Amino acid sequence: MKKNNLIIAAAGSGKTQYIIDQALDIKNENVLITSFTEANGEEIKRRIIKEKWFIPRNITIQTWFSFLLQHGVKPYQSVMNNDLHEKNIWFCLVSWVSASFISENLNFNKHYFTKDFKIYSDKISKFVVKCDKEINWEIINRISRIFPNIFIDEVQDLAGYDLELLKLLFYSKIKVLLVGDPRQGTYSTNNAKKNSKFKQSQIISFFEDNKIKELLNINDDLLTTNYRCNSEICTLSNKIFPKYKCTNSVNNEISNHDWLFIIKKNFIEEYLRTYPNCVQLRRNIKEKGDVNYPIMNFWDSKWLTFERVLIYPTEDIKKWIKDNNTELAPTTLSKFYVAVTRAKYSVAIVYDYNENEEFSEFKKYQI
Repeated sequence: MKKNNLIIAAAGSGKTQYIIDQALDIKNENVLITSFTEANGEEIKRRIIKEKWFIPRNITIQTWFSFLLQHGVKPYQSVMNNDLHEKNIWFCLVSWVSASFISENLNFNKHYFTKDFKIYSDKISKFVVKCDKEINWEIINRISRIFPNIFIDEVQDLAGYDLELLKLLFYSKIKVLLVGDPRQGTYSTNNAKKNSKFKQSQIISFFEDNKIKELLNINDDLLTTNYRCNSEICTLSNKIFPKYKCTNSVNNEISNHDWLFIIKKNFIEEYLRTYPNCVQLRRNIKEKGDVNYPIMNFWDSKWLTFERVLIYPTEDIKKWIKDNNTELAPTTLSKFYVAVTRAKYSVAIVYDYNENEEFSEFKKYQI
C-alpha cells in the first residue's frame, strides 16, 4: 500500500480541516504540518486551538521555508562549502530569480547567499536537495526520524526544486499527505526555471508522471462538497476550471441578497452602502475601488471567507464572463476563481454593460 497521498479538492471543501483532523488522529508519532505562507500556518494554529485549546506536543506547524532552513540547511550547512561552517545562516525572501548570472560552480556563495549569508528563498530547496545527495540522503533520513509524518497544505504553491524535494520525501520512510487545489495556483514559493512547466495550476502534471504515480495515491473524490459557497456561486466556480471535478454546495442559507450580479460602476457606492459586509476584490492596487469600504487584492483574499464580494475584473475576465469558452491564462483564471469562491451568498462583477447585452449566469443589478 502506498504511504503517500495527494488529495485534490476545490475551494471551500475542507482541505485544511482534513489535514488538521488527520494530524489530531495521530497520538504516538510526530507530525509536521507545513505550507508556503505564514497566513495559512496561522489559520491552522487558530483552528487547532479553537478545537483543542492548545497545540498537541507531537504536532509542529511551520512554514515551508522555515522547515527547510531549520532541518535542511543549518544542520549540514558546511557540507557543500567549508566556509559556511561557523556562519549564522538566515533567510532572504525574493520574488525574482536570484543570482541568475552566477554559476554555483564558479562562485558557490554568491549563487546561494547574500553578502551577509542569508540564503535566497528560490535557492533553499536546491541547496537542500544537492546537499542531501552529497551526504547519501542523510538529510532526509534525519528528517524522517524527527517527523514520521509530513502534511503539506496548499501543495500547488510549491515550485522548482521543491518538487525534487517532494520526490525524496516520497522515497523516504515518511508518510506524506498533500492537499491542494491547482485552481488556486496564485502563489509560488519561487520562480526558478527548474520544473517551471509544473507551476501553480499545472502541478497535477508533475504528480501524474508515471514514476511519481507509483509512489503516490491521487484522490479527487474524497472532498467534493462545498461548505462555503451557495449553489449559484458553486456552479460558476465549477465552470471556471471545467476539467476538474465539480463540487456540490451544501450551503443552503438564505440571506437578503443571494445570486450572481453584474453591476455598473455608478452603482458601486450605493451597492456597498446597502451591503456593508461586501468586500471589494481587485487584481492590484492600480484599481482604486471605493476606499470607504474593505478592499484587497485577489491573492490576499485566499483562505478567507466573506458574505459577499464585489469583483473588479480584468478585460480578459470580462471576455470570459461574456463567453465561458474564452481561453485565458491559467494565472488569470486562478485569481478569478479565488475571488469568486471567497463568497458565501453573492458575487457582483463590475461591468459597464450595454443594455442589450445578456449574461446567462448573472442578473443585472438595478437600484
